[in-house]
Amino acid sequence: MPAPTIRKLKIKSSAVDAIATPLPAGNLWLHEVNSQVFGNTRLVRVWLPPDYGSSGAARYPVVYLNDGQNLFDPATAFAGVHWQAGETAARLIAEKKIRPLIIVGIDNTKSRACEYIPYRSRDPRVLKPQGKCYPAFLQREVMPLIEERYLVLKGPANTGLGGSSLGGLITLYTHLAAPGVFGRLLIESPSLSVAKGKILAECRRFRAWPERTYVAMGTRETGDQAKDAMIVESVRELETILRAAGLDEDGNDKRFKVRIDEGATHNESAWAARFPEALEFLYSS
Repeated sequence: MPAPTIRKLKIKSSAVDAIATPLPAGNLWLHEVNSQVFGNTRLVRVWLPPDYGSSGAARYPVVYLNDGQNLFDPATAFAGVHWQAGETAARLIAEKKIRPLIIVGIDNTKSRACEYIPYRSRDPRVLKPQGKCYPAFLQREVMPLIEERYLVLKGPANTGLGGSSLGGLITLYTHLAAPGVFGRLLIESPSLSVAKGKILAECRRFRAWPERTYVAMGTRETGDQAKDAMIVESVRELETILRAAGLDEDGNDKRFKVRIDEGATHNESAWAARFPEALEFLYSS
């Protein structure tokens, strides 16, 4: 596919001018957002499908993904490995496996651990967590910008949230704190053991689960056999909790899918490899 034309877009005072950067498929807009919730600045990356705007006023589902710098470009991704999110989405759209959608990547900051952890934690050591502010950051600062500037379908059926590692933890926490906002969750290698597994205790008391949830984990996340066994067990415990809450009582896995990936590790390469399956599960018709 041809590279997109580079354009400038005027946005409201909470952010600076945004520029579209070339990608193999679709367009990527970069917005610098000044957050009053966190008191810092970060980029929000908006991937638009190749047919965006070609059908007049047609609107699109949207998925918000944490650690946005790791999604689209190896130059900005951790260790130079990105999820190939734009290429994957464009391919699945072209194959008619998913409907056209918008992907919003929300960059992390130097305060990543504090922003993604909602509880006081010893491992990793976070004594002043800010994760409980993350749902407000999304709903007050990120989502209004996207909904004002882009052709977005609203409502939980059209709105997803996802992330990996601590980004998966804050994805899960955000849904618990703001039920009914996100109807599709992508939870990769979630850090469920933080604060002695407090997130699992909260999940046991929760019932308003979304329309579709995808959870995945490798069997060699750390390389330590004992730790890896505990990590896999925590995901199995989450699976048990969700099924006990009534997801997929008939066992057809239309609402909930868990993948334990044999031999997979804790890195962008593993998450990129599972992204096509996750996106198709969450956004197929």
